[in-house]
Amino acid sequence: MKTIRYALLLLLFVGGTSGLGAQNLYQTIRGTVVDVDTQLPLIGVNIQVLTVGDRLIGTTTDLDGRYRLEQVPLGRHSLAFSYTGYYPADVNNIVVSSGKEVILNLEMTETIVELSTAIVTARQEGEVNNEMATVSGRRFSVDETNRYAGSRGEPARMASNYAGVQGADDSRNDIVVRGNSPQGVLWRLEGINIPNPNHFAIPGTGGGPVTILNNKFLSDSDFFTGAFPAEYGNGTAGVFDLRMRNGNNEKHELSAQIGFLGTELMAEGPLSRKKGISYLATYRYSTLSLFSSLNINIGTDAIPQYQDGAFRISIPTKNNGYLALWGIGGSSQVDIVLSEDEVVDGDSDLFAANDRDQYFASQMGVLGMTYSQPLDSSSFLKTGLALSGNAVNTNHDFIYREVVDGRYRLDSITPILDYRFDETKLSGYVYVQRKLSRKSSIKFGLNADLYRFGFIDSVRIVRADARDSILLSPGWRTRWDARRSALLLQPYAHYKWKPTERLTLTAGLTSLWFSINDNSLSPLEPRLGAAYTLGKGQKLSLGLGVHSQIQSPYLYYYGAETIGGDPQEQNLDMGLNRSHHIVLGYDREFAHRMRLRVETYFQYLTNIPIDQSDGSYSLINSGAGFNRLFPDTLVNEGTARNYGVELTLEKSFAQGYYFLLTGSLFDAKYRGSDGVLRNVAFNGRFVLNGLVAREFTFEKGSTFNVGAKVTYAGGRWYGPVNEEASREQLDVVFRSETLNTLQFRPYFRTDLKLAYLWNRSRVTHEFAVDIVNIFNTRNILTLTYVPNHPSGEDVQEELQLGFLPLFYYKLDF
Repeated sequence: MKTIRYALLLLLFVGGTSGLGAQNLYQTIRGTVVDVDTQLPLIGVNIQVLTVGDRLIGTTTDLDGRYRLEQVPLGRHSLAFSYTGYYPADVNNIVVSSGKEVILNLEMTETIVELSTAIVTARQEGEVNNEMATVSGRRFSVDETNRYAGSRGEPARMASNYAGVQGADDSRNDIVVRGNSPQGVLWRLEGINIPNPNHFAIPGTGGGPVTILNNKFLSDSDFFTGAFPAEYGNGTAGVFDLRMRNGNNEKHELSAQIGFLGTELMAEGPLSRKKGISYLATYRYSTLSLFSSLNINIGTDAIPQYQDGAFRISIPTKNNGYLALWGIGGSSQVDIVLSEDEVVDGDSDLFAANDRDQYFASQMGVLGMTYSQPLDSSSFLKTGLALSGNAVNTNHDFIYREVVDGRYRLDSITPILDYRFDETKLSGYVYVQRKLSRKSSIKFGLNADLYRFGFIDSVRIVRADARDSILLSPGWRTRWDARRSALLLQPYAHYKWKPTERLTLTAGLTSLWFSINDNSLSPLEPRLGAAYTLGKGQKLSLGLGVHSQIQSPYLYYYGAETIGGDPQEQNLDMGLNRSHHIVLGYDREFAHRMRLRVETYFQYLTNIPIDQSDGSYSLINSGAGFNRLFPDTLVNEGTARNYGVELTLEKSFAQGYYFLLTGSLFDAKYRGSDGVLRNVAFNGRFVLNGLVAREFTFEKGSTFNVGAKVTYAGGRWYGPVNEEASREQLDVVFRSETLNTLQFRPYFRTDLKLAYLWNRSRVTHEFAVDIVNIFNTRNILTLTYVPNHPSGEDVQEELQLGFLPLFYYKLDF
């Protein structure tokens, strides 16, 4: 708590003194403009600020492609970039404040004809950075992660607002894309495939309760939900392609923030103004103890602790080259000690089993470098190298207790689980992008990951007999004991051709090879795309692709049976998942910066690991939760199919307001080894999201934002409980033959966000309150087993979070 008090005093001191001196009502916007294909600077690009009334603010780029706009009034602005022979580009909703300069870099695309009178169309708002993508892609900005109510400043929670994405889980930020398992989402940072970037991450998942990512160091990034370009391998459902921004290379700037989710500090500035070298560094420490002191329910009585940070050093090199050294990392721990509680009503813990004390710790980190260099006037090279690692360490102690007068009474505590999983990975990539002509370009490269695994797990089996007496195995059994290595390679090539101003065609090939066994080589995977502009702001698009993915590495080494105490690894022969995508889309732009998008898709998934016996088990139902999987012998014989239609109606931020309406209707089914067509656990069948915000502007660029979000989504599927097996295993066990025949009631949540930003001389203040689940709606998360529940029913509905107010106070100076 001392750290919190000191940080608050610092914020109040800086805030109180920030108004001293002359008021600075202006700020600088600057950056560079380059060719998207060659990364060479463009000389003489015209830039104009469009939102300053009769006053003219404009400039052109210099010999290095740099530009500078000074004396720009505070507030939101739009910039127009134009250059002969290139498509014009408008960049909207640039927030100019007194605390920080705005650094805006842009890539422009050459037209296919040389005449300046060519029919040109600017890039649509939200269109992805990746030039090879034609469908199911969305560019998101840091401003969006701040603006969306309920997003908590996280890219993953923000993405749940997009069509085709489900976010009906208050406890985690897992990304469920078009009914697929969250395991099918690929996370990339600066071109590197990274481990799960979340605190309290469980092996085999891609999400968690709190992200390690921080929107303060991110730049505009891409999110894909299907038929993505060939450079993206080892993902079957979606891709999060994240980019880091450079620090300010001319001026030192600081940011400080205190809030319920953490105390944060950020610094950036020049290391060498002459050479243009800059740094950026962030650090965050959790302050969730505030919730406990205010009696606010976060799903557990334990106090999670976490910290994370990131850095980036940007170094310009000769001949327009660029070198960046960067890293992110975080650690987290939580001790959920239920043995100290006397529970009157038997309420469950959202993040833990209710029959044990749990001690959990996790770490994740990536240290990398990237280098880019134009090779000539038509091509450039980019390469990257990174060392990453993630680890989980957990201990469980079983609680023997009984109920006396409606209260639990502790009998004894016995250790029953001890495991540590860690993965270290050396990753690298290299690609060359070459402009073949004004109409065509090609990109080819190689992604490589060298894994080093360490899995150790020992357990004492806990069972209940027919008289509900607890039985504990006399000795420990080892389920994992592996120290192995494996290599993952993914070569690719992707070609783009624009035969006319209206038509764009793309074609790519890739493949995936995992050295763990002979079954983990995919044949060539085609990726095809087309986009045709109909005129009047309308566009048709098509995407097709085949995508493969390895299994979660720890699953290969599980041993259900042991010989002489050594686990017999029974899943070493598992092959790759495969998914076939086809997507058809229609876009239309209306007046007043409004946009309509409709997409329909079909996916056919094969080679899904399922139980070799006659049952309903399939890995397609996994990837979201706080429990590991303990599969029996698996074979790649499962299938699934997903299809649906998605609609997005978006009003970009203009005239002081915006809205986003998304809707998805879909169906996701799978077949296990029994051949029965069943609902995938994530087959909610519908998702509706509505977001709206109004911004009120005052003098000196101060603003007050009011935003709201409403989500209504179908519940997840489950089945009748096998009461006898659940009682024996002290966990919820569903009947295999009727799995996923029952559905939880629909999920409904309303969020409200209020934010006030005000500018003083060289300092910007912002105070925001994000109220999650404002109506305290009691949504179901899952079923949980609570032994000796006072109600007499051991299987209970586990509810999601209720009313949850979050706030932060931030200073930029």
